[in-house]
Amino acid sequence: MSGPSATELAARLKQLGLQSKKPQDPQPGAPAAPAGGVATAVPPKPAARPPAAPPPKAPPAQSPGAVANGGGSAGDGGDKRLDKLLRRISDLTGDPSLVKGPEGPPPPVATPVKPPEPRPPRPEGPFPTTPPTPKRDLSPGPDAKPTLSAGIAIPPAPPEPFVPAEPVSFQEAGLTEGQVESLLLKYLLSVGTATGRDTSNHVKLPFKLVDDLLAVMKNDQLVVYYADAPMNDYVYQLTDMGRERARRHLEHSTYFGAAPVTLSDYIKSVKCQSLTNQHPAESDLERAFNDLLINQKMLRRIGPAINSGRGLFLYGSAGNGKTSIAERITSAFGSLIWIPRSISIDGEIMRVFDPSNHEEVPLEGGDGLLESNHIDKRWIRIRRPTIVSGGELTMDNLEVTLNRATGVYEAPLQLKSNCGTLVIDDFGRQKMSIDQLLNRWILPLEKRYDFLNLSSGKKIQVPFDQLIIFSTNLEPRDLVDEAFLRRIPYKICIEDPSEEEFRDLFRMMAGRFGIEYRDDVVDYVIENHYRRVNRPFRCCQPRDLLLQIRNYCHFMNLVPEMTRENFDMAVENYFAIM
Repeated sequence: MSGPSATELAARLKQLGLQSKKPQDPQPGAPAAPAGGVATAVPPKPAARPPAAPPPKAPPAQSPGAVANGGGSAGDGGDKRLDKLLRRISDLTGDPSLVKGPEGPPPPVATPVKPPEPRPPRPEGPFPTTPPTPKRDLSPGPDAKPTLSAGIAIPPAPPEPFVPAEPVSFQEAGLTEGQVESLLLKYLLSVGTATGRDTSNHVKLPFKLVDDLLAVMKNDQLVVYYADAPMNDYVYQLTDMGRERARRHLEHSTYFGAAPVTLSDYIKSVKCQSLTNQHPAESDLERAFNDLLINQKMLRRIGPAINSGRGLFLYGSAGNGKTSIAERITSAFGSLIWIPRSISIDGEIMRVFDPSNHEEVPLEGGDGLLESNHIDKRWIRIRRPTIVSGGELTMDNLEVTLNRATGVYEAPLQLKSNCGTLVIDDFGRQKMSIDQLLNRWILPLEKRYDFLNLSSGKKIQVPFDQLIIFSTNLEPRDLVDEAFLRRIPYKICIEDPSEEEFRDLFRMMAGRFGIEYRDDVVDYVIENHYRRVNRPFRCCQPRDLLLQIRNYCHFMNLVPEMTRENFDMAVENYFAIM
């Protein structure tokens, strides 16, 4: 149990102060009073300050006579000591009610109690009723802004532009020190000696990371300082131990180019730069086809197909511009993307950047946020790819190929064309059968991802994010079955030009070749070489006939011009067996 509280202690002390003290007996050894009642003055000893004592116990009960005989002066002194002690207790406990005022402690203030409110009467009836909730006025005010109605999904915000940031550690770059060390050893074995900055520029990693790793390799006696280099750098050379280790790495793979990017980082980049995030408008198509003569009806048919980002068939007669249209569709989307130079898959290297299919767009110096010092140089900026494959397409082009001599994988065409356009020209005339091609792509066209097999037996999933365009001179229903046509939602027929469009093509091409346009000569050509022989118009014919005239005039040292004689010669050469 806890001791008495401050209030109880104060009550006991008050009770003690109201009682008089008993006369104290003389202490042993004190001098007795002399006879006759004459007292000898003895100087009193100074009273010592009593130490703090535990709470006093209740005094024994005294007789009423003791209080009556000498309680007056003793009670007054007890009250003063009691007040002093109560003040000290009040200071220690923080309770001001213990200290008496002139008229004693103030009486406690009574708090008024609010009477309870009467309960509402119980409603009649077998069931209690709940009062109706007041309806809120949901009608828009005069200044309200239009909002989406309930049930309509708000489209997600477009992703931020993808810009690869320079890594600050090997872990952030998805690399190990062993992978980078292998690249450095093979590079130094190839060039003999190189500075630290040349080495970092070759593997496309920050100099600080490469410099720290070269210091570790020096401590491991793999490289030595061959000479000093500017800007606190050195020229490095391999030791005998370093050459031996580099040769062992070459047996596995001869690749020592830019450090690879992880497959997960590549997948994220494709998602950020996907064609499905782009929605070209009519103005974008007009800009993409500004060098071609295409009517508005054709643009309105091609526009939705491009916005879908899925795939389409372009079919029609030869020479009407199917390939030209397919090659220009990519420019309707954003013009630039980032791709990695190579990808690392469980220690294997797959090359992605292909100079024959990708056009590099280097960064300009001082380009603000895109300054080269802050960009991960393992990535390269290119124009959105447009890869065209015709009758030479084989199944090997659609699978990962391993160069046994170098130990480096080459990415397939569909991976290189991600975020761009893949044109299968002359569809139906490939070396492989149509069924093989359709069976290979029937799942990727629907799921938007593909599976690739590595020589180690591992199967990886990669994005299948490009606009597939099948261009053919044949009827699509005669080439493929209904199941495949369902996965190509748009089929657009490129029709023959009208006579007015045919004349506009002559006028456009004559201006490009620097030849004066003559309407009367075009009337002669249409009447004698087309209507009379029932020859159909083709979009390519005005260009090809004017090229024939220009080449003939250059050979004869003549000024190229549109004459009947020149067109007769050109038609005879061009339509000899047609």
